[in-house]
Amino acid sequence: MELDTVYQNVGQRNIEDTFGPRTLKHRQNVGKRRGRCLVLMTVCLGLICVLLLVIIIFITAERESLFKSYKNTVEEFNQTINSLQDNYTDLTQKKLELETRVNNLTVEKSQLQRSFDSLSQKNLELESKVKKTNSKRDNFFISSELKSWSESRQYCRDRGADLVIINTEVKQRLVSSLAKERVWIGLSDIETEGRMIWVDNSTLNQGFWFRGEPNNYEGNEDCVVLNPTNDSVNNWYDVPCSEKRKGFCEKN
Repeated sequence: MELDTVYQNVGQRNIEDTFGPRTLKHRQNVGKRRGRCLVLMTVCLGLICVLLLVIIIFITAERESLFKSYKNTVEEFNQTINSLQDNYTDLTQKKLELETRVNNLTVEKSQLQRSFDSLSQKNLELESKVKKTNSKRDNFFISSELKSWSESRQYCRDRGADLVIINTEVKQRLVSSLAKERVWIGLSDIETEGRMIWVDNSTLNQGFWFRGEPNNYEGNEDCVVLNPTNDSVNNWYDVPCSEKRKGFCEKN
C-alpha cells in the first residue's frame, strides 16, 4: 500500500511538472488577448461615441441653420404679405378714386354732350336763318338815284319791288348792315298824322326809332328814313317826304 501511494504521488508530480507551467502560460496569454480586445472595444466605443457626438453636433448645427433660414423666410414672407396688403389697400383706394373720377367724367361728358347737342341745334337754326337771310338779300337792292320818298317808291315798283317793310329786329339789323347811308323805308303817316302805315297798308307794331323820334319837326315830317351810322337797331327818323334820299327796295 505505501509503495502504491508513493508511485501515485510520484506520477502526479511528474504530470504537474509536465503540464502545470504550460497551462499557466496559456492562461496568461488568453488574459492578455482578452485585455487587448477589451481595450480595442473601448477605443471603438469611444470612436463611435465621438462620431455620434460629431454627427449630433452637425445635425444640431444644421437644424439651427435650417431653423434660422426658416425663420428668416417666414419673416420675409410676412413682410411680403404686409407689403402686398399695403399695396392692395393703396390700389383699392386708387380704384375708388378712379371710379369716382370716371363717374364725374361721365356726368361731365353727359353735360357736354347735352351742351353740344344744344349748340348743334342752335347752329342748325342759325345756318337756316343765314340761308334765309342770304336768300332775302337777293330780294334787296338800293336805288342809285337820290329821290323823294314817293319817287323812290316808284323807282322800286318799276322794278317789281317796293320800299322795304321792317317788322322784326332780325330784319332791322340786316337792312342796317346793308345800308351805308340814310335810305327811305316803306313807312309813313302821310294819310293820317301820327298813324304810321307800311306800304302794304299794315299798321306799325314795332318801331326802331332813334331817341326822341318821331318828332314831326315843324309839322312837316311824314316819311321815315333809316340811318345805319348812328345805331344798328334804333336808327329811324321821321323827315320831310320831299328830301332827296336813296330808296331801300325789297322784291315782293
